[in-house]
Amino acid sequence: MSLDTVKHAAETPDAGQPWKELGLKEDEYARIREILGRRPTGAELAMYSVMWSEHCSYKSSKVHLKQFGEKVPANDAMLVGIGENAGVVDVGQGYAVTFKVESHNHPSYIEPYQGAATGVGGIVRDILAMGARPVAVVDPLRFGAADHPDTRRVLPGIVAGIGGYGNCLGLPNIGGEVVFDACYQGNPLVNAGCIGVMKHEDIHLAQASGPGNKVILYGARTGGDGIGGVSVLASETFDDTKPTKRPAVQVGDPFQEKLLIECTLEIFKEKLVAGIQDLGGAGLSCATSELASAGSGGMRVELDTVPLRDSSLSPEEILMSESQERMCAIVEPQHVDRFMEICEKWDVIATVIGEVTEGSQLEIFWHGEQIVDVPPRSVAHEGPTYHRPYARPSWQDALQADDAGKLARPANGAELREQVLELVGSPNQASKSWITDQYDRFVQGNTVLAMPEDAGMVRIDEKSNLGVAMATDGNGRYAKLDPYTGAQLALAESYRNVAASGAKPLAISDCLNFGSPEDPDVMWQFAEATRGLADGCLELGTPVTGGNVSLYNQTGETAIHPTPVVAVLGVIDDVTRRTPVAFAEEGQLLYLLGDTREEFGGSAWSEVIHQHLGGMPPKVDLGREKLLGEILISASRDGMIDAAHDLSDGGLIQAVTESCLRGGKGARLVVPEGLDAFTFLFSESAGRAVVSVPRSEELRFNDMCGARGLPVARIGVVDGEEIEIQGEFSIPLSELRTAHEGTLEGLFA
Repeated sequence: MSLDTVKHAAETPDAGQPWKELGLKEDEYARIREILGRRPTGAELAMYSVMWSEHCSYKSSKVHLKQFGEKVPANDAMLVGIGENAGVVDVGQGYAVTFKVESHNHPSYIEPYQGAATGVGGIVRDILAMGARPVAVVDPLRFGAADHPDTRRVLPGIVAGIGGYGNCLGLPNIGGEVVFDACYQGNPLVNAGCIGVMKHEDIHLAQASGPGNKVILYGARTGGDGIGGVSVLASETFDDTKPTKRPAVQVGDPFQEKLLIECTLEIFKEKLVAGIQDLGGAGLSCATSELASAGSGGMRVELDTVPLRDSSLSPEEILMSESQERMCAIVEPQHVDRFMEICEKWDVIATVIGEVTEGSQLEIFWHGEQIVDVPPRSVAHEGPTYHRPYARPSWQDALQADDAGKLARPANGAELREQVLELVGSPNQASKSWITDQYDRFVQGNTVLAMPEDAGMVRIDEKSNLGVAMATDGNGRYAKLDPYTGAQLALAESYRNVAASGAKPLAISDCLNFGSPEDPDVMWQFAEATRGLADGCLELGTPVTGGNVSLYNQTGETAIHPTPVVAVLGVIDDVTRRTPVAFAEEGQLLYLLGDTREEFGGSAWSEVIHQHLGGMPPKVDLGREKLLGEILISASRDGMIDAAHDLSDGGLIQAVTESCLRGGKGARLVVPEGLDAFTFLFSESAGRAVVSVPRSEELRFNDMCGARGLPVARIGVVDGEEIEIQGEFSIPLSELRTAHEGTLEGLFA
């Protein structure tokens, strides 16, 4: 078959093209022809198809995402916001931290190990491309029912992929979540986050400026794995009957990525690059078009110079390949030789594949023949914008009216005891140590807190003990009941977890996982969740630095619960003052902070005991969340508390069980006046935490809470080897540990 050049495309306007098979709509194909004034070449069509995919262009979501920039002002800490590879915040002492969360959902369902592994690799390169050294990763995960055969197929591979890639890179995995729900059957959510550290002056941006500057592709060779990969897989409802829906999932090589990281950091240190971009979704199509679009001129690329693993690849396949461990740098001519020397030192292949031009077009050549001549912005930043129709679902009112308050409650202490054991041993509330023990959480020696703590924390300066904390949270059951409130509850819980560790929340990243945007019900959920998140960030003063949208998370007509995952980053001046969750000192007093109400909609109790989802989620009071955060941070800094644990899924009894088991100490609890034992133990009211207070600090702690107007109740003492609810029941820690720690191993080992 003869090469489809730009000249040939102009001469054959009526030639048939596989635009539909590549995922483009008829009007999108017509728009491409309008932009170019002719039909696209095969290579141009390939570029537009991946760059205009839902995954890359955000064509259904960007009309809602703009709220994050319009509603929420940047705070003093924000250095780089939405639009770059990752956001960057100032954490003091000249340090900047970059962080982001991405999704790799459909690839991980098809190839669990490689899908998850390359999700980690991709987010790490996003962080690296900002100029930072990656220092930690996190992994928020969602699976189908824990006892379903397909969960047994995908979970071990996904966990092994995350651990295998991250462990080989030498990056500690410090946080995340594991949630099981039948709605994720056939559509697991594999979200991956990364934190990187740099000095302010080391920030790099993705842009190609300066005519004559060289375009250098370096890292792994380009192969046939991942052609169309995540950019196509994540952009349509999953259906394994369509051949275009099963492109080859990317294959990762963490040892190659480790070399790439060290090589890139040395290149940064010597200030050899004028712009840089990692190659992830959409591969070279993305890197070349985005660099040129963000720069001041055009770009010429000689595609036949790209190092290949498979010499049979066509130009279109090279442009669409999402092979891993690759970066693209813009380098001034006088720095090219030194750039190449460093790459050779680290055994990293590097090739000059083009240069920045004075023109305005992205031009790509194949053995001297021009196969691409496009305005780069039209590919990278001016894709379609859809105003998808959305409406409140017809079933929403009935779901909210199906109140959890009608469910049968335990009639006595013996039934309470039985339900506590059932709750703490259920897959969602049980210990995740079978999973997290497969991750290296302490490599590099700077991990201060890691799972199962409320937030992960790493030290970033050994002299001053400056550190950062990060938590990720999201409750799809809450969001199903009310997407607006559910998104705010995810934000509030992540914010609360960071504050409970002693760190001050600064900013957020998000990963918004939803079903098909072509379904008005799903689009309403998305619109409400983004509105809730934007309003919540405004009230808390936590700007959105960037994030990810993952749509089409459904199989056939069945969509997942709307699952906005929110990552909050915080800073702590001295990591030696962090607050763990463990109750470790007998005799310390236990205090409950915040108001407890009868709130069971979407609760763990209603799910585990009654397999019920209905009613309204807990109310959100972000002003109270902010106050609670300030109290927790101050109490940690001033030595008033020795342990803190936020209250969320499973309520007070879940938090107390985790803190007692973590510290190996029991607790005697008294139900406060005005509450019954059931509500006290199982309510999931937001804006609450339980803390242990040394007796010497009791007066000072109470005075601080009283002066700030935060409700506080003394509910017990750390004591013994059991959890006792006075007048109701007691459970030995050994029995709780057996129930809590054996579940996942029994299911998956």
